[in-house]
Amino acid sequence: MTTPKNVLAVVAPHVGGRTSGAGLATLFPGEANVTVVERTAENPRALRAAHVIITALSPVTAEHLAAAPELELVQCASHGFDYVDVEAARARAVDVCTIGSSGAEAQNVAEQTFALMLALAKQLVPAHTALVEADWALPRLQRSLTELSGKTLGIVGLGQIGREVARRAVAFDMSVVYAGRRRLPQETEAQLGGARHVPLDELLRTSDYVSLHVALTEETRQLLDAGRLALLKPTAFVINTARGALIDQDALADALEKGALAGAGIDVFDPEPPTPALRLLRAPGVVLSPHVGGVTRETLVRIALAAVQNVAGHLAGDPPRDVVN
Repeated sequence: MTTPKNVLAVVAPHVGGRTSGAGLATLFPGEANVTVVERTAENPRALRAAHVIITALSPVTAEHLAAAPELELVQCASHGFDYVDVEAARARAVDVCTIGSSGAEAQNVAEQTFALMLALAKQLVPAHTALVEADWALPRLQRSLTELSGKTLGIVGLGQIGREVARRAVAFDMSVVYAGRRRLPQETEAQLGGARHVPLDELLRTSDYVSLHVALTEETRQLLDAGRLALLKPTAFVINTARGALIDQDALADALEKGALAGAGIDVFDPEPPTPALRLLRAPGVVLSPHVGGVTRETLVRIALAAVQNVAGHLAGDPPRDVVN
């Protein structure tokens, strides 16, 4: 009889903690011993015995990896993997996997992207606040109300999520340009309303909305810094539903405070949760949400199933999917 492997399921408190982890643990096959924690080092004995760590936005550092001599696989319950020390895992010959090919988060992140865009275009937050305060704000707000139709949406990263955003943009009669390391097949571009591949700086100069959909790596960290934010039109909006550190948050606050940008829709922060000192919390023209882009009821089920299926395949001897190292 095969000895069951040990799985350490780490679910950060701000994405559900032990409650969500308990539900995830029920999905594993019988040949796995599952321990649920909220921090990777919370249970040193379980970490030391772990063959697999499955993590939902909880850091897995070089120190954690060194404390887990039996470790074979780190499975991220997300498309992103920036909270795992990938280089340290590579040095240990430990695979790090995401759920990227599953597309589990794509639908809801795309919907959240458009929720933020529409809220900015229609000034929903200031309109709501004004009405609650008995202020009929129509005369004041109408000068800044806009339509999505006819506008250019610049998508940085046209992977699965970026393509779902582009599909919705076509339905709103928007033009789509995109930036990325490689151009997509012309057939795919045609299916996305004739999306055009352009250099990043050109995308920033010409887009009315810029939406980020790339992984956070050392190459993309603060991709939108002060210099690149300065390329945007003063009527442009920035949307970030990917990772907070893709943008220089202070530089974005500067641009908004100076009126160099029309607004920003932000679902992700660096760090998370954000500290009260974050200037974006008080910047003009922002719509903020607490990283809800991947956490609808439907999305959480798809994420959990995708992560567990990959781990179960590994336990059965199958090659892991979506290896990032």
